[in-house]
Amino acid sequence: MVAAGAHRAGPLKQQNKAHKGGKHHGTAQRRAGGRVAVKALPHRRRRDLSRVDRRHQALQLRRKRKEEVLAEKRSLGSRDGPPHLVVAVPLHSRAAAHDALRLLQSQDSVIVHMDEGKAGSFAVLCPRLKQRWRFVTAQAGDLHAVMDLAKVADSLLFILDPVDGWDSTGEHCLSCLFAQGLPSYAVAVPGGTDLPPKKRIDAKKKLTKAMEKWFPEVKLFPLNTEQESSVLLRHLATQKQRHLAFRDRRAHLLAYAAEFVPSQESDQVGTLKVSGFVRGQTLNVNSLVHIVGHGDFQMSQVDAPPDPLSLNPRVVKGKKSQDMDVQEDSANGTDEMEEDVKILMKADTSKQESLQSEVVPDPMEGEQTWPTEEELQEAEASQKENKRVVKVPKGTSKYQAAWIVDDGEEGSEEGDDDDDDDDFGDDMMEEAVSQEGESSEEEEELAEEECETMTMSECMRDDQYDEKMEEDEQMLEKYKQERMDEMFPDEVDTPRDVPARVRFQKYRGLKSFRTSPWDPKENLPRDYARIYQFQDFSRTRKHLFRQIEKEETEGASVGWYVTLHVCNVPVSVMESFKEGKPLVLFSLLPHEQKMSVLNFLVRRHPSNSDPVKAKEELIFHCGFRRFRASPLFSQHTSADKHKLERFLRLDTALVVTVYAPITFPPASVLVFKQRNNGMQDLIATGSLLSVDPDRIIIKRLVLSGHPFKIYTKSAVVRYMFFNREDVMWFKPVELRTKWGRRGHIKEPLGTHGHMKCHFDGQLKSQDTVLLNLYKRVYPKWTYDPYVPEPVSWVRSESALPVHEVEME
Repeated sequence: MVAAGAHRAGPLKQQNKAHKGGKHHGTAQRRAGGRVAVKALPHRRRRDLSRVDRRHQALQLRRKRKEEVLAEKRSLGSRDGPPHLVVAVPLHSRAAAHDALRLLQSQDSVIVHMDEGKAGSFAVLCPRLKQRWRFVTAQAGDLHAVMDLAKVADSLLFILDPVDGWDSTGEHCLSCLFAQGLPSYAVAVPGGTDLPPKKRIDAKKKLTKAMEKWFPEVKLFPLNTEQESSVLLRHLATQKQRHLAFRDRRAHLLAYAAEFVPSQESDQVGTLKVSGFVRGQTLNVNSLVHIVGHGDFQMSQVDAPPDPLSLNPRVVKGKKSQDMDVQEDSANGTDEMEEDVKILMKADTSKQESLQSEVVPDPMEGEQTWPTEEELQEAEASQKENKRVVKVPKGTSKYQAAWIVDDGEEGSEEGDDDDDDDDFGDDMMEEAVSQEGESSEEEEELAEEECETMTMSECMRDDQYDEKMEEDEQMLEKYKQERMDEMFPDEVDTPRDVPARVRFQKYRGLKSFRTSPWDPKENLPRDYARIYQFQDFSRTRKHLFRQIEKEETEGASVGWYVTLHVCNVPVSVMESFKEGKPLVLFSLLPHEQKMSVLNFLVRRHPSNSDPVKAKEELIFHCGFRRFRASPLFSQHTSADKHKLERFLRLDTALVVTVYAPITFPPASVLVFKQRNNGMQDLIATGSLLSVDPDRIIIKRLVLSGHPFKIYTKSAVVRYMFFNREDVMWFKPVELRTKWGRRGHIKEPLGTHGHMKCHFDGQLKSQDTVLLNLYKRVYPKWTYDPYVPEPVSWVRSESALPVHEVEME
């Protein structure tokens, strides 16, 4: 009996499934026998820390970074570190750089060491603050000197004019320095005391407003008294150091002194002894060094002479004799050499890096090898299959029977002979075209060489003016070509004197430029046999950088004053150093002396808009190197094929491809173009993208035709080809129109190149029919490590923007 009023389950009651635990869990427990597996903490749970743990972790990271910054500040310019290298760059012809440097020298409680034979170069030692600085002056007109010094400088000191700030040369210098990468810097304004107070205040406001373009939120340091110079020195010593990636992973030094010892064979080549302070990383004697502007060299040994800029010579000398693991010179046993110069290390020939930069290709490497047994068996099987039965007279040998031809085979053999004749004619035409192209290229090169070697006297002004008119005509022609390429990209006229199938025989059609396959190892040029390639470049780069960060290399530590014995150096390096040019050395990472294909991502500089055609000779500053090369321009996309650009575009970023020595990114890139008068214009800036010879650059050609008769979905097209054979040759290639129609060639009409085409819709009478052809292209091997010194820019009075201030 159910009590009255009790709840009864209705017919629509929800029935839940019973839980089925199964036997798996219990079976696994029984098999484990009480053993518990180790629980690996996944990455997701590692990140899911508590709030207190996250705060503690952030505090630890912040404290670690702060300690690293403080340690870097304390070491730079101290007794154990290299002197604080400050490069003074006057940005105006009227900037009082000498007065500013004289103020820095005239402070109390400092010791000044003047560099012999170098104007504007001196060292300041302050034993009270336990700091030392080295000041070097660079003229803004000498672009190479400014950029080389900025590569190794700890701080840059820009010196402005109190009224105009900087001129055109200074602005050009600033553009190059910002593109290369700036270290820490300060801006000083000496002078201006002779102006009336009101004009001085207005000039300072004008200068501060104009500086916002280059130096936003940067303080101007006046430099007229000793107190102001001490404030500037304190700011240089305590400001946060900005890092340049390409120099932090390589040992580098600025030559403090140099000596050239000629070799026994020739006076033009010898050993260069370069002394300076090691910066960046530990310097190993077995690695290669790159002298900026002169090339790669090997070292024979590294010496440790006394520090000429030591704060306490006796303490430093005792410390060096105790701490540094040095070997006394056994060859020269004089007491003076043992006391003054000690040999740190000598090069080991078994561990020393080689100077070989190119692969020597084997001409027999591409020859066919002896066939394998499998290939011989396949050939025998094919011969058995191709055997035929022929009736022959009695007594005929096998050799005679092979020459007997059946009646049915005569026609086919005649057709094959005709095809061979056509192929031979095509080959002859290709050879003729290639010979004409080579001869024209040789004539152009000879003409260029003659134009470069001609020297004209000053009295022949009319001829010089005519030469400038010829340059204007050439530039006008380039402007026309660039304009035509913008209006009709990649379009060419079909030649009438040469068949199109011969003229464009190296091109092919693609169903889709984006998705159609293209083998990167197909038909490579001979220059690719001379270069090196990595299996995985990014993996090699990460491995090298990880070794630099974690492993301790043997050699001269950062801050040591050493003398490098650089072998087989031409005497021109020493001559340029005697002329007052800076001598900068960088150690090379493994493989950085080898040639490969470098890809730079660049963008046009707004100061230059002249047309720059592909394969023109340009000057590149890549990291610590500078060289000349003839590049290719291509689009920057994520696809596996990249379309060639005939000109360096103004409105988009492009990839520049050249043959050059391997450099591991990151590295800044500056592209210059040299005029006929020797001046160099900055045309593009960017960075090193990759080292990849497999990057496929595709040149596109577009043949155009015009619809002659239009039907519903077909049309008769003319002017694309001019003979029937060309129409049949290009019949498999897909057609497109400028208004978006797609189609294909159905059949030729007549013998003058008219053809019937079918499209996916009706054409308009003003439409144009296009046929795309593609070919892979490669850069020219014109790499030249020698870059001539640029002619100084012509200074103008001021390069400030127009922010005029009304003055009474």
